[in-house]
Amino acid sequence: MQTHDDITEMISASTINARLDELAAEIDAEFAGEDVIIICVLRGAMMFMTDMVRRLNFPMEIDFLQLKSYEETTSTGEITLLKDVGDISGKHVLVFEDIVDTGNTLQFILQHLAAKNPARLKTCALLDNPARRQIAGIAPDFTGFAIPNKFVVGYGLDYNEKYRNLSYIATINGGK
Repeated sequence: MQTHDDITEMISASTINARLDELAAEIDAEFAGEDVIIICVLRGAMMFMTDMVRRLNFPMEIDFLQLKSYEETTSTGEITLLKDVGDISGKHVLVFEDIVDTGNTLQFILQHLAAKNPARLKTCALLDNPARRQIAGIAPDFTGFAIPNKFVVGYGLDYNEKYRNLSYIATINGGK
């Protein structure tokens, strides 16, 4: 059995599941009758996106975008595109992101994808940390949870590639 004395649960698995049901209803209403391209921002949003697409009730394709912007617990301020999406021109697009904090990554994603001429571009983040926002006016269209300014792990989010497999969101003890 794996123990995690170094973390403290912040949002339980049952709370996450209940919120995902509500979020899916909001997104279904937004995209009713549309064919949508779902874009998952790897790696952190993978679990979130997977659980969400099983709840959504419209036709979809899935693609992936991979970026790098963090070293350990700190945003580097530089965003590197590691994997790009296919053609989204004229399509309805919904991007799943794990967390929006400074807003730099979300701004990069929006500018990058908007240049590909989608018919509509919406974003959905599991977590939003507005206290860290550096880019005014940047926020996800759909949000699972607003959180305080703490470094979080679990449910896809990691610290040095650890803790992604937790079914809940946690903070790291010891001030990380």
